[in-house]
Amino acid sequence: MYAKYIKRVLDLILSLMALIILMPLMIIIAILVRIKLGSPVIFKQERPGKNEKIFTLYKFRTMTNKKDENGNLLPDEKRLTKFGKILRSTSLDELPELFNILKGDMAIVGPRPLLVKYLPYYTDEERHRHDVRPGLTGLAQIHGRNTTSWKDRFKYDIDYVRNITFLGDIKILLKTIVKVVKKEDILVGNEHIMKTLDKERKEHKYANQEIRK
Repeated sequence: MYAKYIKRVLDLILSLMALIILMPLMIIIAILVRIKLGSPVIFKQERPGKNEKIFTLYKFRTMTNKKDENGNLLPDEKRLTKFGKILRSTSLDELPELFNILKGDMAIVGPRPLLVKYLPYYTDEERHRHDVRPGLTGLAQIHGRNTTSWKDRFKYDIDYVRNITFLGDIKILLKTIVKVVKKEDILVGNEHIMKTLDKERKEHKYANQEIRK
């Protein structure tokens, strides 16, 4: 009952309330992003949502457009500024995702929407993370966030999809707020220790092929 009917209504109400309350802060952040990082202020990227339907994710921009002598964009860690790191470490860059929730692309709680290029690398079991709307935060985010292995992260995602409850969502939301305030389990820029999913899965497949030889 909750997952099918009530959750979406609560998402609409809470995201609208959050936008009204946080709009002054979002305007200030937008102005600072424009001054420090340039335009566009909003970073847009396609992500897979419910049933793997592609949608456009909104975030505040955190990187510059600096390029090398050949006109190619510099690596992410060189374009991520101190201001951008602050936005990411405080999760303020994700505030525009409230509009995604209003539109119905996302939920407040659910598996985080990952990159489109990862779609070919999920197992059949892992694909079930797309049975629900992706979330602003989720079970994996309160259990290590981007310090957790892909295997564990997907396990938390599937556990959530199979056990969606009102109390469970409230607990995840409250624990997320605590972690954001304490800045726990947040890695930005070159602090990341995890490989991208596509690279990890390719290397694992190659290693298995070598073992079989």
